[in-house]
Amino acid sequence: MAISSPSLNALDGQGLAPSGTVHWNLISAMLLQEAVARHEGVLAEMGAFVASTAPHTGRSPNDKFVVREPSAEHDVDWGKVNQPISEAHFALLLEDVRGYLNDRDDLFVQDLYCGADAAHRLSVRYVTPNAWHAGFVRNMFIRPEPGDLAAFAPNFTVLHAPEFAASPERHGTRTGTFIVLNLAQRTILIGGTRYAGELKKSMFTVMNYLMPKDGVLSMHCSANVGPKGDTALFFGLSGTGKTTLSADPERGLIGDDEHGWSEEGVFNFEGGCYAKVINLSPEQEPDIYATTQMFGTILENVVLDPVTRKVRFEDQTITENTRASYPLPYIRNYVPSGRGGHPSNIVFLTADAFGVLPPIARLSREQAMYYFMSGYTAKVAGTERGVTEPQATFSSCFGAVFLVWHPAKYAEMLGKLIDTHGSRVWLVNTGWTGGPYGVGSRMKLAYTRAMVRALLDRGLDDIPFTRDPIFGLEVPAAVPNVPTEILNPRSTWQVPAAYDEQAAKLASMFRKNFEKFGAVDAAIVAAGPRG
Repeated sequence: MAISSPSLNALDGQGLAPSGTVHWNLISAMLLQEAVARHEGVLAEMGAFVASTAPHTGRSPNDKFVVREPSAEHDVDWGKVNQPISEAHFALLLEDVRGYLNDRDDLFVQDLYCGADAAHRLSVRYVTPNAWHAGFVRNMFIRPEPGDLAAFAPNFTVLHAPEFAASPERHGTRTGTFIVLNLAQRTILIGGTRYAGELKKSMFTVMNYLMPKDGVLSMHCSANVGPKGDTALFFGLSGTGKTTLSADPERGLIGDDEHGWSEEGVFNFEGGCYAKVINLSPEQEPDIYATTQMFGTILENVVLDPVTRKVRFEDQTITENTRASYPLPYIRNYVPSGRGGHPSNIVFLTADAFGVLPPIARLSREQAMYYFMSGYTAKVAGTERGVTEPQATFSSCFGAVFLVWHPAKYAEMLGKLIDTHGSRVWLVNTGWTGGPYGVGSRMKLAYTRAMVRALLDRGLDDIPFTRDPIFGLEVPAAVPNVPTEILNPRSTWQVPAAYDEQAAKLASMFRKNFEKFGAVDAAIVAAGPRG
């Protein structure tokens, strides 16, 4: 790949006239070589690149805005997630970001695809002043073949200015940090934060807007496929096991985070994985661990041993949200096409820290839509300041902060797809059993894996199910290689009456949360927890 552009005017389409060197589509090795030379980070013992993004070690959802303009006015579910910003403020911010990028000594450009299905993919041009951020997006998205780059025509642009701080007075932002989407101009501006996840998730927000317009359900889920060609989806918020459970050595990994479901089947939006690595071990997650020992992987905010440069995966000194970014081919059983058939099974993952949901349950169509719109998991005590007991977290469609339309639109699309393709839907609780957090214990990963394997292999087809009296979920009487006594959560509590009280409390939280959706089909509302 050429290190500098053939013409400094090649970024005219992005409104840029850079004064420095433009590095076009460098491969990963060259990008990380540049990153080390520029002191953007260091190499760990086995060659992974380590970057620090402090003080921002996670996304800044309160600093994300959508430009309020006529073409999107009636589509966007405006509110706390999709905060409006004016066209005039966007124009000023765009002018200043362009000026900032034009003055850099170096710019790194990556031309990439978002979407493994050519019929629905975007061609995205990323422009950033940091080599390691260019390496990150190269890991995360789909890399065109070298011969395709000459004809690459971007239809979306991301301008990245991590060290540029916005002025709330001039630009209409909340702080100096900004993630601003202009859906009409197909441009994203990101600045005031080095956290690389913004580069990935802002494009997911775009796909959540554009794909439903094209009849494609966009989903925050992982996906894999079995030896017989059966595709499975795994929905879940951070910490529920979405990445862990989809990285199954017996199944091919389509992707670990973002997918579309079209008339042709499931396809990955990305070409890489962005896995949490806190407390990562080779025993529990060997495939993911192996990627952290490879050159080309980018590790965010991990702590290195100062002598050996080995990663201290248990160290939360910088953040609990430590991450690894790596290309999908680093997983030994990845699916090169990034595509699969219509899902036979859909799994909703929740980490219930109240300890009342069953570890596995079968859902009806209406229950699937209810629990999809609810997107429940729970934070545990100690994860955030002031959290002294479990706290319910409801994130619509298991990704509320990335949605653009009203959650009901995505749920309606899911319901129609379930009807058309006969997908079975399951709720799997990877959280606590025998009591809430602090009393009970976390469900053993081996048991969860056995339950998931049983539902995928149709090992529960001949097993009788009973209905949970509070949540209305169908719970199997037995699961191969799983102790029968843990399947009924009430029986695992030492004081059953305490379980009843906690379950009623959580059921009430579900109902209260669902009120925010307004008018929803009565059958879906009735599928929720009982009184």
